Amino acid sequence: MGLPNNRWAWAEINLGALRRNAKAFKAQLARGVKFMAIVKADAYGHGAAACAKALRSVGADQFGVATVDEGIALRQSGIEDPILVLNQPPLESIDDLVTFDLMPSVYEIDFALGFGEASSAAGKVGKYHLAIDSGMTRIGVRREEALELRRAIDFHRGLECAGTFTHFATADLLDDWDFALQVNRFTEAVSVIHEAGLETGLVHADNTPGTILHPDVQFDMCRIGIGLYGLHPAENTIPRIALEPVMSVRGRVTRAIYPNVGDGVGYGLTWRVPRKNIQVATVPIGYADGLARCLSNRMDVLVDGMRARQVGNICMDQFMFAVDINRARSYRPGYEVIEGDMVTIMGADGDEYISADEIAKLRGTINYEVVCDFGMRLDKVYL
Repeated sequence: MGLPNNRWAWAEINLGALRRNAKAFKAQLARGVKFMAIVKADAYGHGAAACAKALRSVGADQFGVATVDEGIALRQSGIEDPILVLNQPPLESIDDLVTFDLMPSVYEIDFALGFGEASSAAGKVGKYHLAIDSGMTRIGVRREEALELRRAIDFHRGLECAGTFTHFATADLLDDWDFALQVNRFTEAVSVIHEAGLETGLVHADNTPGTILHPDVQFDMCRIGIGLYGLHPAENTIPRIALEPVMSVRGRVTRAIYPNVGDGVGYGLTWRVPRKNIQVATVPIGYADGLARCLSNRMDVLVDGMRARQVGNICMDQFMFAVDINRARSYRPGYEVIEGDMVTIMGADGDEYISADEIAKLRGTINYEVVCDFGMRLDKVYL
């Protein structure tokens, strides 16, 4: 495993675990249902190009991204499979959509016709997916206006509807009234389009929790995101599918000293050394790397398989932790931290483990945000 040369901080990405998670999801799909792997936000911080190639090797049929630039980057990395931009991008992006054969989501007539014109001018047929707002009130054409939109654009020879989709707001719940309402609205809109003699392309609605909890609405394709990276979208999915976390975050100690009793640590001196024989060690990971400042004085890290307490305010590029070599519950007694020791911020070390969910709970957020944030600046080491 080659570690970064220029900074003792990195995110480990276990591509073997990623592939095993993908296989576990494929086993959940009904026969003939396609698998769209969502690799937006740099594959939730895991590295879109490397993850897409790994996912393609185990049967991903299509890829989903959030922005045109994300789609271009995938194309430039060598991905030739269909790529869906999961929202309708600006009119100014149309030339790039055509050049790189990206499928936009469509829900406005002017955008669709502009895309069709540019596709025709390039000698191509522009494939798109119709986005239907079935109740999440985020993107999409309203269900009662979907047929009108299709009739307004279907004359154009430069357009082809390759898919029709919606997104569920409460797919992580069972026996939920709002979920059932969204399903009914979406299936009604799809039926109206079919009855008018128009093509819908691949019909898709299930996301990660939907794929696990609602197999009856898999339609033609499922869009799987956070679960590929070994993270559960809700507690009630945990017993239904076994997943392996793909990302670990680690660094090495750059400095370890014994401060004087009463010395403060970090900006604002929010933690002070309470007694003798306390080591304070520094690791070059901070809030610019996704280690949120609100975790200051509240989180643990792992060193040599044991927990140690983070102390002081987390800085932009560094944090500190304390080791009490006289107290076993703080750290292994009699063991000193030295420069170069490996520190785990998220992941496993020996029998101890710090999960994205543990960090998310301390931050008051969700595991999605935790891994996306860690992917911002840290070098990625692929296993």
